Amino acid sequence: MEESNSRISYLPTDGLSYDPSESKYWDRNALDKEIERTFEICHGCRMCFKYCDSFPTLFNFLDNKYDGDVKKIKTEDTIQVMDACFQCKLCEVQCPYTIRDGHEFKLDFPKLVHRHKAIHSKEKPRTLRDKILGNPDKSALIARTSLGLANLINRFSLPRWLMEKIIGIHRKKLLPDFSFYTFEKWSSKMGLFRENEKAETVLFQTCYVQHNEPQIGKDTLEVLEKNKVDCACLKGLRCCGMPAWEQGDLETLRVNAKHNLEILIPFVEKGSKVLVINPTCSMMMRREYKNLLEGEDRERAKILSEAVNDPSEYLWNIRSEERFNTDVKSSPNETISYHAPCHLRAQGIGFKGRDLIKKITGSKVKTVMECCGHDGTYAMKAESFDASKRIGKKSFEGMKSEESEVWVTDCPLAALQFKQHAGKKPKHPMSIMAEAYRKQLDNKTGYSS
Repeated sequence: MEESNSRISYLPTDGLSYDPSESKYWDRNALDKEIERTFEICHGCRMCFKYCDSFPTLFNFLDNKYDGDVKKIKTEDTIQVMDACFQCKLCEVQCPYTIRDGHEFKLDFPKLVHRHKAIHSKEKPRTLRDKILGNPDKSALIARTSLGLANLINRFSLPRWLMEKIIGIHRKKLLPDFSFYTFEKWSSKMGLFRENEKAETVLFQTCYVQHNEPQIGKDTLEVLEKNKVDCACLKGLRCCGMPAWEQGDLETLRVNAKHNLEILIPFVEKGSKVLVINPTCSMMMRREYKNLLEGEDRERAKILSEAVNDPSEYLWNIRSEERFNTDVKSSPNETISYHAPCHLRAQGIGFKGRDLIKKITGSKVKTVMECCGHDGTYAMKAESFDASKRIGKKSFEGMKSEESEVWVTDCPLAALQFKQHAGKKPKHPMSIMAEAYRKQLDNKTGYSS
C-alpha cells in the first residue's frame, strides 16, 4: 500500500499566488495545494516555532495526531493554524525561503494566511466583531457621539462582560480611550491643512493618533518643527486598511487605500515624503498597497511606497544637515527600555526612533526585540487574549529587566499591551524627543514635569 505521505515537492505548485488580482488567488483548490506545500516545508524546517501559535499548532498536529503526514491534516486543522497567525511578519523576516530573498520556494506564510482569510471571508459573512474592529474610523465616530459614555463603559465589568458575550472582545482587555477632540480638528484649528501646495513632507497621522492619542501627532509635528522640517497636515485621511485586511476584508482595504491615494499622490508627485507614525500603517503603505490594489491604484501605490517614511527614519536621514537639532533642554539620566515593534522589523529600516533618542538625548538605550503579542486586533479578541499575554511575556520581562523608569516603543498598541501586562506604558519616540526639546523630563515617569 502506498504511503499517504509520499513526497511533496517544495517547489511552487500551479496554485501559487499572493496577488488578489489573479483569478487563481481565489481558487480554493489552488490555495490548498500551496497550503500543503508550505506546511511540508515548515514541518521540515521549524525555525519559526517560537513566534505566533500557528507553527506550534501545526507541529502539534503533525507530531501527535498525524505521524508527520501533512496530507492527513484536515480542513478544520488548517483553520486553527491560520487563525493563530496575527500577522506579526516575524516568520517572513526570519524565513530563508522567501520571495524577498529570491529563493526558489517563494514562501510568504503571512500572505498565505491572508489569502486563506480572504477566501473564507467571501464564503462566510463577517461577524459584527470583524466589522467593528475592521473599521476603526466608524467605531471612533460612534464612540464620540456617545459624549464620553463609550470610554466610561469600557471601565466597568458588567458592560465589558456583555461586550465579550455579544461581540467577542475580551472583558479584561485594556482598550484605548477615544479622544473627543481629534487630531484633525486640532490641525484645522491650528491652520495646518494644505491643499495643492508643495510641502517637504506630509503627515499620515494614522487612525489611532487621529481618534485615540492625538498628542503623539502633536509631538511629532513639534519635533519636525524643531528640526526645520516642513510638514503639512491633510484633511480627510482614513485608516490604512490593515484592521480590515486582518479579517480578510479586501474590499474595505481597497476603498480606504484608494481614498488615501487620492489625497496623498498629488503631494508625492510634487516631491513630498509621507511620514507615517505607526509602523503597521507605514508597512501597509510601503509594502502591501502595491501588491493588493488593482490597475491604476496599484501603479499609484508603487509611487507612494517610495515616498513613505517613518518620522524617525526621515529625521535620521537628515542628521548630517545643519538643521538637525541636538540642542535639548533635558534628557533622561538613565537607561531607557526600547521595544522594537514587529512591523518596524518587517520593513528592514532599522530602529531610528531608538537611534535618535540616543543621538539627541545621549541616553543609554536597551533594545527588546521580542513580540509584545498585541498585534493589531489579536489581543482584543476573547479567544486570543490569553495567548497574546503568553506570547508577549518575554517582551514584558525584557522591558523590566533593566529596571528602567522610561520605556519607549514606536507602536501605540504595543504601549497598551505593556501598560496592561507589564505595569508601565511606554512613550512614543516622538513624545520623548518633544519633551527633551521642550522642558525637563520626570525621570520616574518619562513624562515632562
